[in-house]
Order: sequence, then structure tokens, then C-alpha cells
Amino acid sequence: MDGMKAITIPEFGGPDVLLLDDVKVPEPGAGQVAIDVAYAGANFAEILYRQGLADVPLPFVPGIEVSGRVRALGPGVEGLRVGQPVAALTIVAGGGYAEVVTTAADLVAPLDGHALELGVAAAVPSNSTTAFLALDRVARIEPGESVFVHAAAGGLGSQLGQAARLLGAGRVVGTVGSPAKVETARAFGYDEVVLRGEAAGAGRFDVVVDMVGGAARRLSLDLLAPMGRMIVLGNASGAADEGMPANELWLANRTVSGFNLAAFSAASPAEAGRALRRAVSAAARGDLRVRMESLPLAMAAEAHRRIESGRTTGKLVLEVTPR
Repeated sequence: MDGMKAITIPEFGGPDVLLLDDVKVPEPGAGQVAIDVAYAGANFAEILYRQGLADVPLPFVPGIEVSGRVRALGPGVEGLRVGQPVAALTIVAGGGYAEVVTTAADLVAPLDGHALELGVAAAVPSNSTTAFLALDRVARIEPGESVFVHAAAGGLGSQLGQAARLLGAGRVVGTVGSPAKVETARAFGYDEVVLRGEAAGAGRFDVVVDMVGGAARRLSLDLLAPMGRMIVLGNASGAADEGMPANELWLANRTVSGFNLAAFSAASPAEAGRALRRAVSAAARGDLRVRMESLPLAMAAEAHRRIESGRTTGKLVLEVTPR
């Protein structure tokens, strides 16, 4: 086929700018794979693209993760085959909200032999891979250490609590924005779940993960124990940046680090791919629980509204060509 259906961002703005359109089918280049997309994950990152807060050319097809089947292999690709079921990160150049997407072969995880439905598999690449890399590669978590996670019931928060457990954490505590989300977060591996406004009394932690920003950024720093590490994974609040005083870090023996999966995947695709395959295997074994809800591709704007409103728990995926 020459053309395909895709959700495009023709101009920056609210959810209503998202357009279901006909676009050209991409072809894989050297070292790339083309995938017939079954499902595409819906993420806060795609909202940033839509709002113009990330530098992308227009019109732009968003979508940082997919599941589906290999459609074609570019020159030099080995170890994958046409028709093979896969999960993949499409985070470097986007394009996942479409019937066909291309990505680096390193960022593709075969699903052969894994008891993982394609809908669930589309919810794994971004959040679960980030959780493992942020805690293992960046925080360098040690067995028995305590971990505190903001937005524990969300797509990323739901994976961070479980990944912390798999990596040997001791006490794992999360925050949620409303009482209705407390039990949902508990099911994702948290020992304790507190409301966001009560987090200051939770104690001190070896690792604090913040993807909310704003007031949560300063609170995160205050929650660090001596030799504690704070990992910044986002700014979902949209608040102005919070400065981190270097002298305070020095005097209190604290560390602040950032992790961005898109930048990491572009710079180190082989390592990102290994983390992706680790996450897929953990989800297939049942060691990582993924709570997933699906909507048709044409309802991408509704998915964005739900994510922006904070009403979601777990992960939303878009049905592109379910099979």
C-alpha cells in the first residue's frame, strides 16, 4: 500500500487538533524495521509534542511505543523476520499512531514464546523500560534501599514500584492525587500509598523519583536521606522549573539526576533495547503487572484528554489494527 491511516498533529494546540489523516507509508532504512502496528501506547510525551513543548516538525505523527508484526526489514538487519510479533520503542522519531511505523532494529523486542497479548505488549516499552533504566542504571539502587515515587497509580508510576521490588528495594512508598487511587497503587507493589498533600511526613528515602515537577520537585529533595538520589523523569504539572541549589546538595550529601528515554534511546539504542527486552520478559512472566485500557485510534484526542486530566490509572493504548 502507498497510503495509510495515521493520527497527525497539523498544528500545535489542544486535543482537538489531532487529525486522523492519510499519509505515506514509511519504508525502513539501513538498520531499521517497519512494523504493522496493532496497538500504540498513549503517553504524556505525546501531549508535549501536541502542545509544541517538544521540537518536532509539522505535520507530525506522534507515538513513542507500539506492538504489532514485522512488515519489512531494512538493509543490515538480522535476528528478526517478517511477520514476527514484536513490541518496539518508536520514541526517537515518533510515528506510532499509524498503521505502519519504522524504528531502529535495536529498539525492537520479539514476542515469540512470550504469553503476552499485543494490547498489553504496547503498554510495556516506554514506562517499563524507563522504570528499569532509571532505577538500575541511573539511581543504581542497592538491595534493601527505600524508594519513594510520585504519581504511583499512573502509567510510569505503576511500573516504578514493581521494578523497584524486582531490583531488591526494601520499603517502597508512592503518592496519589486522590483517595480513589490508593488501592490501585497498592496493587502495583507499593508498601504504603499516601496522598500527595501528606507526602512530607513519609520519612526519608534512598531514592526519590519525580515526574510531576513543581512543588513535588522541592518536596522530593527534602525527602532524600543522606547519600540519597533524586531522579527527575518529567514535569507533568507543567510548572515552572525548580532550581536545585548545588551547595545544598554538597552539604547534605544528596544527588539529583535526570533521565529521558528518548535521548537515551537515540544515543544508546543497543542498551535501551536490552532494557526493553528485559521489561517485556518481566511482563510476560507476570513479574510486572500492566493495567491497560484500549481506545480506537480515532479516539486519540479522548486518550489525551484523560491523561491530561489525571483521570487515568495504569496505561491507555490505541487500537490501530488489532489482530
